[in-house]
Amino acid sequence: MISQSHRAVLVASLAIAAARTSSAQTQALTAKIAEINARPELVHAEFGVAAYDLDAKKMVFGLNAEQLFTPGSTTKLLTMGTALGLLGADYRFHTPVYRTGPIDRGVVKGDIVLVGSGDANLSGRAAGDTLGFSDEDHSYAGGGDSVAKAIGDPLAAMRDLAGQIASRGIKQIDGRVLVDVSLFPQGERELGTGVTISPVVLNDNVVDLLIAPGAKSGDAASVRASPDLGMFNLVSEVTTGPAHSASSLHRMIRRDSSGAVSVRLVGSLAADAKPLVMSVNVDDPAEYAARALVAALKDRGVGVSGGAAGMHADFAHLSSHYADSTRLAEHVSLPLSEEIKVTLKVSENLHASTMPYVIGALVGHTTGRGALQAGFDAEHDFLAKAGLDLMAAAQGDGAGGAPGAFFSPAFMAQYLAYMATRPDIAVFRRALPILGRDGTLWNIQPNTPAAGKVFAKTGTFALFDPLNRRLIVTGKGLAGYMTTASGKHLSFAIYGNRIPFPHGYQGDAALLVGQALGEIAVAMWGM
Repeated sequence: MISQSHRAVLVASLAIAAARTSSAQTQALTAKIAEINARPELVHAEFGVAAYDLDAKKMVFGLNAEQLFTPGSTTKLLTMGTALGLLGADYRFHTPVYRTGPIDRGVVKGDIVLVGSGDANLSGRAAGDTLGFSDEDHSYAGGGDSVAKAIGDPLAAMRDLAGQIASRGIKQIDGRVLVDVSLFPQGERELGTGVTISPVVLNDNVVDLLIAPGAKSGDAASVRASPDLGMFNLVSEVTTGPAHSASSLHRMIRRDSSGAVSVRLVGSLAADAKPLVMSVNVDDPAEYAARALVAALKDRGVGVSGGAAGMHADFAHLSSHYADSTRLAEHVSLPLSEEIKVTLKVSENLHASTMPYVIGALVGHTTGRGALQAGFDAEHDFLAKAGLDLMAAAQGDGAGGAPGAFFSPAFMAQYLAYMATRPDIAVFRRALPILGRDGTLWNIQPNTPAAGKVFAKTGTFALFDPLNRRLIVTGKGLAGYMTTASGKHLSFAIYGNRIPFPHGYQGDAALLVGQALGEIAVAMWGM
């Protein structure tokens, strides 16, 4: 329990910022932050806040604004803003398929090669000229805690390629389906969910387990893999529980000495429960994509005698076959503006973690193991040319999961102010979650006057504290844009760091802190 003296010190220290301002609105904002910081669950936290007036071109509020804070996924603002600036909103990924041998009466006498281009949306997200998203993205559903939304065909891109190949009159591949992932190395894991990074990304490099209750209590639950490509052996022992009962699902993944993977599900799902999604990470995205293309070809009546061979070691030899004359098919992505929207709206870790590699390869012209650093070098130059103080920024990955990520609130607000001067600001702003409405902000302060009027990226970084058997939210952030009630156009950044929760706390700690940051944003909107 916080002591009255400690509470008084907190309020007094935060009141210093209010004393330096003449505005009643900024004094009210400072008082609100003090009130939040004095709550028992937040008394050990440190808050940093910065607000920049885009019209007056000056900082109009700061609290610990120059200190470094753990930013979580607000890091994605820099990653995707850099991609927008260096590649352009209209950039499209081209994923081709080549043949290594001649075509003889509808038969390819050799292998075919799918070349990974870094396109993160070889998936079922595409719907016409847009990429759809659900507020609770399937890629985060490792615990089976995401409600199943309408999911498009995860093999849509592969079916596009297979259709092009079949349309050329090809009926048989007398070889294998290979996948070239030489653009940058496959195998590193993104730090949030552990999904494998690769130049080829099928269904976000996860397999979805679609789980639904049976007809009545005691029945086996329905469990289906999507896409079902035999990436693992699935055993379900999930039963249907009584209506209104608590649902409980547990997933166990085992790999034997040969590398074969088995996934076992146990637990129960209430008879009246909504269908759920549980995701399983794919170890080898190249093999995953190869199997998907084989399956799509089979559906179009094209046989593959050698099956899916996946990643091939001799990329230099394979690339000697790449030419317009040997290209069988090519999948072209929707514009990069759509990819930026998906990544920022749902905070898609794999997409953001992949982007520095993509930038390193495409802008830094460095393939292989040097692509990641080349991507960060390109981002550094982009930020330096904007005149930003890079002493106030540190970044270790594209998504915000690296322990060495730190930004000051002032740096982030000024970065966002720079982005607001660019001709592509409408694309960038449109990609941000909207307070109380969609993306990762769909359930933050939905019933306040500011709901629908704050456009911002969230961020969360949390660790388990074994000493106390509790969660500690080491970083929580919210950064973006708003037009205040008085008409001011602001860029802003709000961070809360180092927030421990008591052992046995049953609530969603990250959501509780997210609501607190949302309260600060609402108070700022009232300025």
